[in-house]
Amino acid sequence: MKIVVLDGYTLNPGDNPWDELAELGELVVYDRTKQAELLARAQGAQILLTNKTPIREEAMARLPKLRFISVLATGFDVVDVKAAAQRGIPVSNVPVYGTDTVAEHVFALVLEMARRPALHDEAVKAGAWWSQPDWCFWRTPLLELAGRTMGIVGFGRIGRRVGEIAHAFGMKVAANDLQKGSDPPYQPFQWMELEELFSRSDFITLHCFQTQENAGFVNMGLLSKMKPTSFLINTSRGGLVNERDLASALQRGILAGAALDVVSNEPIAPENPLLKAPNVLITPHIAWATLEARKRLMKTTVENVRAFLSGKPQNVVNPVK
Repeated sequence: MKIVVLDGYTLNPGDNPWDELAELGELVVYDRTKQAELLARAQGAQILLTNKTPIREEAMARLPKLRFISVLATGFDVVDVKAAAQRGIPVSNVPVYGTDTVAEHVFALVLEMARRPALHDEAVKAGAWWSQPDWCFWRTPLLELAGRTMGIVGFGRIGRRVGEIAHAFGMKVAANDLQKGSDPPYQPFQWMELEELFSRSDFITLHCFQTQENAGFVNMGLLSKMKPTSFLINTSRGGLVNERDLASALQRGILAGAALDVVSNEPIAPENPLLKAPNVLITPHIAWATLEARKRLMKTTVENVRAFLSGKPQNVVNPVK
């Protein structure tokens, strides 16, 4: 059984071995695969593993031996899952591996925006403290989280973990989700419609899949509802945000700031308007990338392949009849 990993570098840059996967078949690992290289590299493979390399219907039609696709992530929009189902190809993902890791990154961003430790560290090292007449100084307003409202769009595993951490900080928690599910065990908590959540929250964090229906839904219409003291955080999918609208809203002071771990096209393009917007913090899609999370991702991927080989695929996102 030939197994081809199309873009394995981010999962294993050298600290997260493929050994267990290699025991399951003839394994070929590519660090990165351009779209023009896909067909040549995937020929003869019964199993393809991909993270961000798209696998569309046209490619599947030219890969007659392909039997299974496993996505090295939770989001699976990189694969045409409907076309795969029509060809009898199950597609699996890794639904649970980064809950704590992503939620922790959200709060790394929250605390950076609220207290700006990196900015003040830089100022101290540049001499701003020893040249002060006072025993302390601050360059930006410093915010206390307790009592403020964390608005969470998408209240699944990660969103709920963010809510738990927010509650531990003494924050009020509000959530919006198409499928509400049960209320969390803590208070204060409130379900809100989207516009109310944007208008009442001090921090708004996105934790939902991107679909055709919600692409760019964070646009000027919603951003204009935000308080001028509030912040937007996105560690989910860059395409959920209309980036030109966000850049314009930041320029106009409609919101206090934004912190983004994802953008619409990655790696970020030099012309992305957010690079020149004020009060925006951008990290390079690293919320998922702790070694602990990547080891869990590798473990579940191995289990996905092993389950397929046993005739009982797991974590399938496109049920095949």
